[in-house]
Amino acid sequence: MNKLFVGLIIVLGFISTNTFAQSVSKDAILGEWLSQEKDGKILIFKQGEKYFGKISWGKSSGRKDDKNPDPALQKRDLIGAIILKDFVFTGKSWEEGTIYDPNNGKTYSCTLKLKNNDALEIRGFIGISLLGRTTLWSRAK
Repeated sequence: MNKLFVGLIIVLGFISTNTFAQSVSKDAILGEWLSQEKDGKILIFKQGEKYFGKISWGKSSGRKDDKNPDPALQKRDLIGAIILKDFVFTGKSWEEGTIYDPNNGKTYSCTLKLKNNDALEIRGFIGISLLGRTTLWSRAK
C-alpha cells in the first residue's frame, strides 16, 4: 500500500510538471528575477521576438564591469548591463541565446526554462549543454 501511494505521488508529480512545460506562454519569463545567490536582480524584457535580460539591481551597487575582455566596457556600471541576449522561444524553453558572467568576464551559450511560474532554470554552457552549469533564479516579488 505504501509503495502504491509513493508511486502515485511520483506519477502525479511528473504529470503536473509535464503539463506546466506544455502550457508555457512565450512571454512567461518577462519580469524581474532574483539570482540564485540573491545578490542581483535581472529584468527580462522582449525586443521584437527575442528576449534579453539586464541587471536591474545588485548588492554591490557601483560595481564596474572590470572583468570584461573589452577594455572599453571595463569602466561601465554593471547595473543596466545586458547579460542575457538573443533568446528565442521554442515552445517549451528559450534557446539560442547567450549569458554574460560579470564575475569572470566570459560569455556562454545558454537556455532558459521555467520550472514553474516563480522558478527559472538557467543553463550556461560551452559547446554542448552537457558541458555546463545550471542555476535557479526566483521571480522577484
